[in-house]
Amino acid sequence: MATPSSTTARAPLPSGIVSYEDYIAKNKVKAPSNTMDQGAFLTLFTTQLKNQNPLDPVKNEAFVAQLAQFSQLEATTAMKTSMETMVKSLEGDKMLAGAAMIGRRVAVPNGPLILLGGQPVEANVDLPTGADGVQMQVFDEKGQLVRKQIFGAQPIGPMRLTWDGYNDNGAAMPDGTYTMQVLASSMGKALQPTVNTLSTVRSVSNAGTGDNTWLLEVDGGKSVNMNEVKRIAY
Repeated sequence: MATPSSTTARAPLPSGIVSYEDYIAKNKVKAPSNTMDQGAFLTLFTTQLKNQNPLDPVKNEAFVAQLAQFSQLEATTAMKTSMETMVKSLEGDKMLAGAAMIGRRVAVPNGPLILLGGQPVEANVDLPTGADGVQMQVFDEKGQLVRKQIFGAQPIGPMRLTWDGYNDNGAAMPDGTYTMQVLASSMGKALQPTVNTLSTVRSVSNAGTGDNTWLLEVDGGKSVNMNEVKRIAY
Protein backbone atom coordinates (compact mmCIF):
# COMPACT_ATOMS: atom_id res chain seq x y z
CA MET A 1 0.00 0.00 0.00
CA ALA A 2 1.44 3.37 -0.98
CA THR A 3 2.15 5.91 1.76
CA PRO A 4 0.83 9.44 1.04
CA SER A 5 3.48 12.08 0.69
CA SER A 6 3.98 14.47 3.64
CA THR A 7 3.94 17.45 1.29
CA THR A 8 1.16 18.20 -1.09
CA ALA A 9 1.76 20.23 -4.22
CA ARG A 10 -0.21 23.47 -4.16
CA ALA A 11 -2.53 23.92 -7.09
CA PRO A 12 -1.95 27.09 -9.09
CA LEU A 13 -4.20 30.00 -8.12
CA PRO A 14 -6.49 31.68 -10.62
CA SER A 15 -5.16 34.78 -12.34
CA GLY A 16 -5.31 37.91 -10.18
CA ILE A 17 -5.41 36.05 -6.84
CA VAL A 18 -2.35 36.11 -4.53
CA SER A 19 -1.72 33.62 -1.76
CA TYR A 20 -1.43 34.73 1.86
CA GLU A 21 2.28 33.81 2.00
CA ASP A 22 3.07 35.81 -1.14
CA TYR A 23 1.06 38.78 0.13
CA ILE A 24 2.99 38.86 3.44
CA ALA A 25 6.34 38.50 1.67
CA LYS A 26 5.51 41.30 -0.75
CA ASN A 27 4.45 43.77 1.94
CA LYS A 28 7.60 43.17 3.99
CA VAL A 29 9.58 44.95 1.29
CA LYS A 30 9.77 48.66 2.09
CA ALA A 31 9.41 51.19 -0.65
CA PRO A 32 12.60 53.10 -1.34
CA SER A 33 12.77 56.61 0.11
CA ASN A 34 13.12 59.54 -2.26
CA THR A 35 14.31 61.93 0.46
CA MET A 36 17.83 62.37 1.83
CA ASP A 37 18.26 63.05 5.51
CA GLN A 38 21.32 64.42 7.29
CA GLY A 39 22.91 61.01 7.84
CA ALA A 40 22.47 59.96 4.20
CA PHE A 41 24.02 63.21 2.99
CA LEU A 42 27.06 62.79 5.23
CA THR A 43 27.49 59.16 4.13
CA LEU A 44 27.34 60.15 0.47
CA PHE A 45 29.80 62.98 1.02
CA THR A 46 32.41 60.86 2.82
CA THR A 47 32.01 58.05 0.27
CA GLN A 48 32.72 60.51 -2.51
CA LEU A 49 35.91 61.67 -0.78
CA LYS A 50 37.13 58.10 -0.24
CA ASN A 51 36.58 57.08 -3.84
CA GLN A 52 37.80 60.18 -5.63
CA ASN A 53 40.52 59.87 -8.26
CA PRO A 54 43.89 60.81 -6.69
CA LEU A 55 45.03 62.17 -10.07
CA ASP A 56 41.90 64.27 -10.44
CA PRO A 57 40.63 65.13 -6.94
CA VAL A 58 37.56 67.17 -6.19
CA LYS A 59 38.23 70.84 -6.74
CA ASN A 60 38.41 73.10 -3.72
CA GLU A 61 35.39 75.09 -4.89
CA ALA A 62 33.23 71.97 -5.19
CA PHE A 63 34.48 70.69 -1.83
CA VAL A 64 33.61 73.98 -0.10
CA ALA A 65 30.21 74.10 -1.83
CA GLN A 66 29.32 70.62 -0.56
CA LEU A 67 30.46 71.53 2.94
CA ALA A 68 28.25 74.61 2.76
CA GLN A 69 25.30 72.46 1.72
CA PHE A 70 25.91 70.15 4.65
CA SER A 71 26.20 73.08 7.07
CA GLN A 72 22.99 74.58 5.70
CA LEU A 73 21.17 71.28 6.11
CA GLU A 74 22.40 70.94 9.69
CA ALA A 75 21.41 74.54 10.51
CA THR A 76 17.95 74.06 8.99
CA THR A 77 17.40 70.88 11.02
CA ALA A 78 18.49 72.61 14.21
CA MET A 79 16.25 75.62 13.45
CA LYS A 80 13.25 73.37 12.89
CA THR A 81 13.82 71.67 16.24
CA SER A 82 14.19 75.02 17.99
CA MET A 83 11.02 76.39 16.39
CA GLU A 84 9.00 73.34 17.44
CA THR A 85 10.29 73.73 21.00
CA MET A 86 9.45 77.44 21.02
CA VAL A 87 5.91 76.81 19.72
CA LYS A 88 5.27 74.26 22.47
CA SER A 89 6.61 76.71 25.04
CA LEU A 90 4.37 79.51 23.76
CA GLU A 91 1.33 77.24 23.94
CA GLY A 92 2.14 76.58 27.58
CA ASP A 93 2.51 80.32 28.23
CA LYS A 94 -0.89 80.97 26.63
CA MET A 95 -2.52 78.41 28.88
CA LEU A 96 -0.95 79.97 31.99
CA ALA A 97 -1.98 83.46 30.84
CA GLY A 98 -5.54 82.26 30.32
CA ALA A 99 -5.62 80.54 33.70
CA ALA A 100 -4.49 83.78 35.36
CA MET A 101 -7.57 85.51 33.89
CA ILE A 102 -10.05 83.14 35.55
CA GLY A 103 -12.17 85.13 37.98
CA ARG A 104 -11.40 88.46 36.33
CA ARG A 105 -13.74 90.47 34.14
CA VAL A 106 -12.98 91.01 30.47
CA ALA A 107 -14.67 93.07 27.79
CA VAL A 108 -16.80 90.79 25.61
CA PRO A 109 -18.16 92.12 22.27
CA ASN A 110 -21.98 91.93 22.31
CA GLY A 111 -21.80 89.96 25.54
CA PRO A 112 -24.66 89.62 28.03
CA LEU A 113 -25.24 91.91 31.00
CA ILE A 114 -25.25 89.78 34.14
CA LEU A 115 -27.18 91.52 36.89
CA LEU A 116 -26.26 89.99 40.24
CA GLY A 117 -27.15 91.27 43.69
CA GLY A 118 -28.32 94.58 42.33
CA GLN A 119 -24.74 95.61 41.53
CA PRO A 120 -24.22 98.09 38.66
CA VAL A 121 -23.24 96.55 35.32
CA GLU A 122 -20.54 98.16 33.20
CA ALA A 123 -20.03 98.31 29.45
CA ASN A 124 -18.27 100.50 26.90
CA VAL A 125 -18.47 101.42 23.24
CA ASP A 126 -15.86 102.81 20.85
CA LEU A 127 -16.67 106.11 19.18
CA PRO A 128 -13.89 106.71 16.63
CA THR A 129 -15.54 109.93 15.36
CA GLY A 130 -17.20 110.95 18.61
CA ALA A 131 -20.97 111.38 18.84
CA ASP A 132 -23.53 114.19 18.80
CA GLY A 133 -25.75 112.10 21.05
CA VAL A 134 -25.95 108.57 22.49
CA GLN A 135 -28.91 106.45 23.55
CA MET A 136 -28.49 103.36 25.77
CA GLN A 137 -31.20 100.69 25.84
CA VAL A 138 -31.37 97.66 28.16
CA PHE A 139 -33.55 94.64 27.35
CA ASP A 140 -34.54 91.69 29.53
CA GLU A 141 -34.41 88.02 28.53
CA LYS A 142 -37.81 88.33 26.80
CA GLY A 143 -36.55 91.19 24.63
CA GLN A 144 -38.63 93.82 26.44
CA LEU A 145 -37.13 97.27 26.92
CA VAL A 146 -36.63 97.96 30.63
CA ARG A 147 -34.35 101.00 30.65
CA LYS A 148 -33.48 103.82 28.27
CA GLN A 149 -30.98 106.60 28.86
CA ILE A 150 -29.92 109.49 26.63
CA PHE A 151 -26.52 111.14 26.80
CA GLY A 152 -25.23 114.30 25.19
CA ALA A 153 -22.26 114.83 22.87
CA GLN A 154 -19.29 112.51 23.41
CA PRO A 155 -15.61 112.94 22.49
CA ILE A 156 -13.64 110.62 20.23
CA GLY A 157 -12.63 107.37 21.94
CA PRO A 158 -14.21 104.82 24.29
CA MET A 159 -17.37 105.73 26.17
CA ARG A 160 -18.06 104.06 29.50
CA LEU A 161 -21.66 103.05 30.22
CA THR A 162 -23.15 101.90 33.52
CA TRP A 163 -26.56 100.40 34.20
CA ASP A 164 -27.63 100.63 37.84
CA GLY A 165 -30.06 97.71 37.61
CA TYR A 166 -33.23 99.83 37.72
CA ASN A 167 -35.95 100.18 35.09
CA ASP A 168 -37.43 103.42 33.75
CA ASN A 169 -39.93 103.50 36.64
CA GLY A 170 -37.19 103.38 39.26
CA ALA A 171 -37.89 99.79 40.32
CA ALA A 172 -35.03 97.35 40.89
CA MET A 173 -34.87 94.60 38.28
CA PRO A 174 -34.39 90.97 39.35
CA ASP A 175 -31.06 89.25 38.92
CA GLY A 176 -30.63 87.69 35.52
CA THR A 177 -29.24 88.12 32.02
CA TYR A 178 -29.89 91.30 30.07
CA THR A 179 -28.64 92.80 26.83
CA MET A 180 -27.60 96.35 25.99
CA GLN A 181 -27.94 98.21 22.73
CA VAL A 182 -26.41 101.59 21.94
CA LEU A 183 -27.56 103.99 19.24
CA ALA A 184 -25.51 107.07 18.36
CA SER A 185 -25.41 109.86 15.83
CA SER A 186 -22.20 111.38 14.48
CA MET A 187 -21.92 114.05 11.79
CA GLY A 188 -25.49 113.40 10.72
CA LYS A 189 -25.06 109.63 10.47
CA ALA A 190 -26.83 107.03 12.61
CA LEU A 191 -24.47 104.53 14.26
CA GLN A 192 -24.91 101.33 16.26
CA PRO A 193 -21.51 100.65 17.83
CA THR A 194 -20.57 97.30 19.30
CA VAL A 195 -21.24 97.10 23.03
CA ASN A 196 -18.40 95.57 25.03
CA THR A 197 -19.73 94.23 28.31
CA LEU A 198 -17.61 93.15 31.26
CA SER A 199 -18.12 89.45 32.02
CA THR A 200 -16.33 87.20 34.48
CA VAL A 201 -14.04 84.52 33.04
CA ARG A 202 -15.00 81.06 34.29
CA SER A 203 -12.64 78.81 32.33
CA VAL A 204 -10.13 78.71 29.48
CA SER A 205 -9.90 76.08 26.77
CA ASN A 206 -8.61 75.37 23.26
CA ALA A 207 -10.56 72.14 22.77
CA GLY A 208 -12.23 71.86 19.39
CA THR A 209 -10.71 75.03 17.93
CA GLY A 210 -8.48 73.11 15.52
CA ASP A 211 -5.81 75.82 15.40
CA ASN A 212 -4.82 76.00 19.09
CA THR A 213 -6.81 79.20 19.58
CA TRP A 214 -7.45 79.76 23.29
CA LEU A 215 -11.00 80.75 24.22
CA LEU A 216 -12.18 82.36 27.43
CA GLU A 217 -15.55 81.07 28.60
CA VAL A 218 -17.44 83.82 30.42
CA ASP A 219 -20.77 84.25 32.18
CA GLY A 220 -23.80 83.72 29.99
CA GLY A 221 -22.24 80.81 28.07
CA LYS A 222 -20.35 83.06 25.64
CA SER A 223 -16.74 82.48 24.55
CA VAL A 224 -14.25 85.10 23.43
CA ASN A 225 -10.89 84.70 21.70
CA MET A 226 -8.13 85.52 24.18
CA ASN A 227 -6.30 87.47 21.46
CA GLU A 228 -9.30 89.79 21.08
CA VAL A 229 -9.45 90.85 24.73
CA LYS A 230 -8.76 94.60 24.98
CA ARG A 231 -9.74 95.26 28.56
CA ILE A 232 -9.34 93.35 31.84
CA ALA A 233 -10.86 94.46 35.14
CA TYR A 234 -11.14 93.07 38.64
